[in-house]
Amino acid sequence: MTETGPRKTWPPASAGGWDDDNEEPPVKALSPEEAAALKSALPMLSPWRVLGMQLVAGLLCAAVIRLWTASGVAMASALYGVAAVVLPNMLLARGMTKRVNSAVGAAAGFMGWEFLKIGASVAMLVLAPKVVPGLSWPALLVTLAVCIKVNWLALAWRGRKQY
Repeated sequence: MTETGPRKTWPPASAGGWDDDNEEPPVKALSPEEAAALKSALPMLSPWRVLGMQLVAGLLCAAVIRLWTASGVAMASALYGVAAVVLPNMLLARGMTKRVNSAVGAAAGFMGWEFLKIGASVAMLVLAPKVVPGLSWPALLVTLAVCIKVNWLALAWRGRKQY
């Protein structure tokens, strides 16, 4: 602010540079070489790989439940829990891997596919007692939780390149 009103220049003029008032530095466009180096330093994680990890974790959980309970119904419930996570996430992954040319289109697409995924998950959980006779909710919910938590493990496992 000046005595006559707000400052009329941007970026703000200061004697010491951009760090004086904890302001962010200006955004700099990257050259193609800089963009390629940044992309190689930050590896992308494929949603299909995460889905594969969820499926494997869910199947292992279903096997453990089968061994622990010796119940085919509990294992069927656990497998349905795997399906209630993996199948809706497949919808989202399919929608998110399509090319979109605008940021607004990408954001709208993400929201649409995410709502579809949530709706499919809720519908599958509502239908669970009809699909799996004698449903074991604990087995289904434990497996569901394990599959959901794989997302965090996948982020931790992707690793970073060493410089």
